[in-house]
Amino acid sequence: MSNALLDIDPIDLQFPFELRKQISCSLYLANKTDNHVAFKVKTTNPKKYCVRPNTGVVLPSSSSEVLVTMQAQKEAPADLQCKDKFLLQCVVATPGVTPKDVTPEMFSKEAGHRVEETKLRVVYVDPPRPPSPVHEGSEEGSSPRASVSDNGNNASDFTAAPRFSVDRLEPQDNPSEARALITRLTEEKNSAVQLNNRLQQELEQLKRGSNRSQSGGGIPFLYVLLVGLIGLILGYIMKRT
Repeated sequence: MSNALLDIDPIDLQFPFELRKQISCSLYLANKTDNHVAFKVKTTNPKKYCVRPNTGVVLPSSSSEVLVTMQAQKEAPADLQCKDKFLLQCVVATPGVTPKDVTPEMFSKEAGHRVEETKLRVVYVDPPRPPSPVHEGSEEGSSPRASVSDNGNNASDFTAAPRFSVDRLEPQDNPSEARALITRLTEEKNSAVQLNNRLQQELEQLKRGSNRSQSGGGIPFLYVLLVGLIGLILGYIMKRT
C-alpha cells in the first residue's frame, strides 16, 4: 500500500495472537520522494497498543521502521476478529527537519496543510506451530488473515498511539513442595547428627574400658564395629547435605 509520499508495508498489521503475551509487528515506511516526510501514527485503541516511534521523519529516498506492540491480553476475541485500526498521517516537511521538530500542528488540515492519510487494519492470526516430526502436506485455500471491514472510520476516531509499554509479570505458583522437602531433609540431618554424637560418647566409654582391661595391642571387635558405623553415618550426612 502507498500514498503520494510513502510506500507502506505491510498493508495490514498482523499479530500472532497469544494470551498473556506481548506481541509486536513491524511497519516499514519508504520515502519515494525527494522531500523530507514527517509522519504520525494514531490508533482507535491507544490503551492496547504502543508505537515506537509514533512520530518521526523519513529522509528522501530512505526508509524507516515503526514497531507496533500489542499489550498482553487476558481474553481472546471471538473467532480472532479485531476491529482496531491505525491511521498513518504524513506531510511534506521542510528540509533539515528532525523528529524532535514534528508537532501536531503539522498534521492539521484546518491550518491548510496537505495531509496524506492511510488506514491500516489489525489482523489476528494463529501463532506459529512448533515443527512436527511427521511431514504434513500444505493446505490450499485462502490466507489465514481475518476479515475486518473498514467501517469508514474518520481521522477523529483515532488517538495518538502511546510511545512506551509496560511489561507485566504473571504471579507464580507457591513453592510449598520445595519447602516441605527442605524441612524433611533438615530433620533427617539433625537426627543423624544426634545419633552420631551418642555413638561417639559410647565409643569413648568403650575405649576407656578397653584401656583398663587390656594391656596388650589387641583391638576389641566392638570398637572396630562402632568405628565403621560412624564412618557410614558421616558419609550419609555428607551426601544429604
